[in-house]
Amino acid sequence: MKKLIACGLFFFLVGALSSTAHSQKLDFKASGFIDTHSFLYQNIPSAADPIYGGVCNDFLPGGGAFDRSASYMNTRARLKFDAIMAKELSGTIFFEMDSTRWGETGDGRNRMGVWSGDRAALEIKNVYIDFGIPHIGIPVPITARVGLQPLGVRPDFAISTDGMGITLGAKIEPVNASLQWAKAIEGKDASSDDVDVYGLHLYARLDKITIGGYSFYYNMNTYPLNAVTTTYGSSPTHQADMWWWGTYAVGKAGPMDINFDFLYDRGEVKKKAGAPAPDVKYRGWASRLKVNYPWENFNFGAVVLYASGADQRKTSSTGLPGTTTPFGTVTSKVNSIVLPPGSEAGVIFYDGLGVFYGHALTSREPSFIFTDYNRVHRRPIGGTWMAKVYGSYKVSPWYNITLAAAYIGDTTEHGNTRGTARKAPFGASNLRDDSTIGVEVGVTNEFNIYKNLYLSVILGYLFPGDALEYFDAARRRNVKPDDPWSLATAMVYRF
Repeated sequence: MKKLIACGLFFFLVGALSSTAHSQKLDFKASGFIDTHSFLYQNIPSAADPIYGGVCNDFLPGGGAFDRSASYMNTRARLKFDAIMAKELSGTIFFEMDSTRWGETGDGRNRMGVWSGDRAALEIKNVYIDFGIPHIGIPVPITARVGLQPLGVRPDFAISTDGMGITLGAKIEPVNASLQWAKAIEGKDASSDDVDVYGLHLYARLDKITIGGYSFYYNMNTYPLNAVTTTYGSSPTHQADMWWWGTYAVGKAGPMDINFDFLYDRGEVKKKAGAPAPDVKYRGWASRLKVNYPWENFNFGAVVLYASGADQRKTSSTGLPGTTTPFGTVTSKVNSIVLPPGSEAGVIFYDGLGVFYGHALTSREPSFIFTDYNRVHRRPIGGTWMAKVYGSYKVSPWYNITLAAAYIGDTTEHGNTRGTARKAPFGASNLRDDSTIGVEVGVTNEFNIYKNLYLSVILGYLFPGDALEYFDAARRRNVKPDDPWSLATAMVYRF
């Protein structure tokens, strides 16, 4: 039925378009950027599990990168072509080229930095058509976008990914509305093993504040997404149904800029094959309030963020049915906020200082961020809360400096979000439950070298708390890492 609905929607669009034909002059535009980043850092591990924990062994006590400085450089380029026939019709082709490291090895995507070059590192990020649907008895103008496109809403906080889909947009004063459908996984054409995404986004500007709300439903008949198979007779082991509801407000309240978000997830993961296991319920939430006060060449602000964490008595680090918790119980519930598979909101989180949550001006940086492209995941904020203050000063038209400090707390219960510290007698279930991840300070220097050339120099330093200690199994004791820090540069040419 869902496939019939989607096909019907597509043929409706085709029929609507066929009712008109116009000859327009083509306006062809190109835009994009080229960037180069450098990183010198210590004790900033990537994650490996979607709910909690999962520090890679290299950054654990005794690992080759533990308490050692490291460095690398990388480059990314994006090139976007827009073929615009009129206000009502355009097509977009968007390419991306990446190197995760200068001097990397291998071939294929994200390998532009291989010595001698000539690698197949050109990626297709977006390919879509935008058009206005001609008036055929519909009382309001409707726009459509069809193809490989950006999907989601509130990209630094909630849902941000790219995928094949259809987006319809309309405006009924004062409300703007968009309706999305996307195909994440097709699987077998004649089987109901698809992964479909449905989204609704409503927003309106009221005086100086824009207020919005959204809902996304992920019907995942194959879960995790990489468990898909095209072999008939073979069924996915797990299925999942997940909802995300959110609301936000952005604008000015008197002299201050405000930015508010609230997000709630609800759903369940079921085991459909193999040994039976109880369904796992997902119930998580997160909220953020940012207040900014501009005054002459100064900017002062504060951010308060809270994201629910998991209870390690009720869930494993993966949140899959049948998996065992550190306390020996079977996974039953995940209270941590999670995001959909593939959502890169954590990668572009705007409120990091450079270490724990990364930084908005860098990408592919070392950080505690975790993004899973096949399962729901906690992103950078799940299991944490933060109180941040900052101040910036525009020294000249070409130089701006920002100083910031943040307290980062742990909201995971009966264990820690990132740390693995234990208490006597140091068994697997004797987990410590600490409250402080650390205090982070940061300095961001932004230089406008030319009109389109920008340089940022970012220093982040984290004073770790007890919740960032790791259990050293070899020595049977807890070890706190040396202070994590990062010195990063980002040079970007935009055109």
